[in-house]
Amino acid sequence: MSVQLEFEHKSRIMQSVTDSLLMIKRSSTHIVRHTDQLLGTFFQPVMFLVLFSAVFGGAISKALPEGVSYLNFLMAGIIIQTLAFGSTTTAVAVCNDLQKGIIDRFKSLPMSNVAVLNGHVISDLARNGISTAVMLAVGFVMGFRTHADLQGWLMIIGLLVLFTLTFSWLAVIVGVKAKSIEAVQWLSFIIVFPLTFASSAFVPTEGMNKFLKAFAENQPITHIIEAVRALMLGTPTGNH
Repeated sequence: MSVQLEFEHKSRIMQSVTDSLLMIKRSSTHIVRHTDQLLGTFFQPVMFLVLFSAVFGGAISKALPEGVSYLNFLMAGIIIQTLAFGSTTTAVAVCNDLQKGIIDRFKSLPMSNVAVLNGHVISDLARNGISTAVMLAVGFVMGFRTHADLQGWLMIIGLLVLFTLTFSWLAVIVGVKAKSIEAVQWLSFIIVFPLTFASSAFVPTEGMNKFLKAFAENQPITHIIEAVRALMLGTPTGNH
């Protein structure tokens, strides 16, 4: 006696959403299980925040506008740097799935082609959100204060989410194209490191030489930092 199997038919959009939710759960479970990586994600930005404010605060605060402490100036830069470097985790995870043949296994299943990538991107968005919240909490303990109102914070959150998604999808491209995890790591480093350090993240661009200043003031990282910083300080965002 044969048994006829019946499958639930869903629209392509609903199938993609369902598959993506499953992959988000999978990626989130991997993040939680790798506690060493999770602790590093939280510890590194806090370490940068404490060290930069303690080591450079006294010297750089003299170049800042009156009434702006270096900690308040630094916070936006550290947040953006953390989100940018956090995209490396996305690239490594995608490359790891490809290297181990997991993507090929998923291709043999009746599931959405982008579900695995959506899972990595959205789960890392949540991880970066928690990391940012922890960093802000530590900053408040250290003396960070903001003049942003509710509307300002909603705009800040929107900018950070868009920035994280943009960098995460760029990281997905790196993870897909790279031939090994080692290649992912050095490719991510040579892309993210110059963009974050040759910007207004840690020092005002006014003190840079003309060539570095021209680069810093016309690259996207500086504009997102300046926009978030202006919203936090309650000052006009200008052309950013």
